[in-house]
Amino acid sequence: MLKIFRSLYFTQRFFYLIAIFALSFLASHYFTAIYPYAWLAVLVFLFLILADTVLLFKENSLQAERILPEKFSNSDPNEVKIKLHNKYSVPLSLELIDEMPVQFQKRDFLKETEIKSRERKKINYFLIPKERGVYTFGKLNVYAISKLGLVKRRFTFCKNQDVKVYPSFIQMKKYDFLAIDNKISQIGLKKIRRIGHTMEFEQIKNYVLGDDIRTINWKATAKNNHLMVNQYQDEKSQPIYNIIDASRVMKMPFNGLKLLDYAINSSLAISNIVLKKHDKIGLLTFSHKLINFMSASSRKAQLQQILEYLYNINTKFLDADFGMLYAQIKRRINQRSLILLYTNFEHISGLKRQLPYLKMINRSHLLVVVFFENTEVSKITEQHSDQLGDIYEQTVATDFVTDKQLMVKELQKHGIQTILTKPEELTVNSINKYLEIKARGLI
Repeated sequence: MLKIFRSLYFTQRFFYLIAIFALSFLASHYFTAIYPYAWLAVLVFLFLILADTVLLFKENSLQAERILPEKFSNSDPNEVKIKLHNKYSVPLSLELIDEMPVQFQKRDFLKETEIKSRERKKINYFLIPKERGVYTFGKLNVYAISKLGLVKRRFTFCKNQDVKVYPSFIQMKKYDFLAIDNKISQIGLKKIRRIGHTMEFEQIKNYVLGDDIRTINWKATAKNNHLMVNQYQDEKSQPIYNIIDASRVMKMPFNGLKLLDYAINSSLAISNIVLKKHDKIGLLTFSHKLINFMSASSRKAQLQQILEYLYNINTKFLDADFGMLYAQIKRRINQRSLILLYTNFEHISGLKRQLPYLKMINRSHLLVVVFFENTEVSKITEQHSDQLGDIYEQTVATDFVTDKQLMVKELQKHGIQTILTKPEELTVNSINKYLEIKARGLI
């Protein structure tokens, strides 16, 4: 009995009728003729409530199931499915209240639907997470209402379901498709084959004037009685490293997503493209100390391992140590590699403090520094202002935007490749840069 009372609720129609009865009894004080009719209506009302309650509680005749994907993709719409099965012999009106994870801070979720007798039905909705981690769904509450519409019965299903939110694998697949179709790169570069001097052997050929005498194959020369040389080609599997700064500068949010998460999503997409291009991909994350390091590899399992590493990265309220980063790169990365360094500088003085370390890294590797435009500041510069205070803010904002351009020129002056991008355009710009470097044969 206690269980029935806990799951019994009254509808708005019930309270409207109660209000009408109260007004009827109030009116009967002045018009006594309506008094017995008011009581008759109340008795009919009580009978209907009893009938409605018996109809809804005679058996457990409603089933519901929340179906979650194996994992959510961060910053992308993720589908949640709800399956319903009405075993009642009458049609019902349903109200669905799903207890969402606290990360969404959504407490007004309500879905209303009609379901026929013996019918099965599906309801879908989408969620866009903004943080990585474990999300816990609470109860799925379904309120069943008959055609009488006086009471409703609450059913609860699927208590405490967990789902992990991973870096954006949906964007990864999207950009993978675009890269295969050659639609993502609009820079007009043509990939060419170059004869190189790396250790990837191609063939033995006759010596011609201009060939490097260091590549003469003396055994083949003796056998053929004329000079033969080894010909090498550029290594097809080149090492690429995503290096992510996880210090406090990457905690700045844009459109609800931290810069760190933009960098993580971009790293995952590029890792997939790199493996499709038969290169090796590696990962390094740091702040005041080394957090994770994964050697470059072209193994099939590499992408899944990178995904797991990226899932667990979090920012710290500490400054990045670029001196430590240089030492770790020198010790751990022995082969010349393409390094994509995701970081952020808000002022040119901050860049100049780290510039000596960036120059030393660039001597041994091809370094691409990726940092971000402050789109909120850029919006201020585009506004029309007549007030003195607004003009002052615009002037300061313009200085910040100019500083970003000066940083690009400063890095390029020292031969360091740069990407200055809006956060939402990071992935496509980074992939384009990688394809450009591949096409130009810089690594």
